[in-house]
Amino acid sequence: MQTKITVSLQNISSVAKKLKELLPQNCIIFLNGTLASGKTTLTKAIVKEFGNLDSVTSPTFSLQNIYGNNIFHYDLYRVGFDEIMDLGLYEEFDKNGWHIVEWANPKLKTFLESAGYNTFNISINILDLNSREYILGA
Repeated sequence: MQTKITVSLQNISSVAKKLKELLPQNCIIFLNGTLASGKTTLTKAIVKEFGNLDSVTSPTFSLQNIYGNNIFHYDLYRVGFDEIMDLGLYEEFDKNGWHIVEWANPKLKTFLESAGYNTFNISINILDLNSREYILGA
């Protein structure tokens, strides 16, 4: 089932609240969207929804940031599937919590889904400078 939510960036917390209602405590969330569509902005809203005031930044060079309340944030833009496997990064998904993945490799998605992990896709479409369409379960 898909849910579409169209909001301004000022009201992005409504998307985070909906996700908190929909998703189990342990889930891998794949964020899909073009460059500057707001993947990290949505992650910030999710972290805040869980009551965490940590500073949220994209883990472009570190690959992973961890925020309180078991929220793991990955940016895999520059990392291919083989490198993820070689680094053992896939083992991080065994940890309890929400794993929010930007720029997931399709092979990684297939691997994790076939291994039985709870996964959830979110597509983000830019409507204008200040508005986005979020397709939950896309």
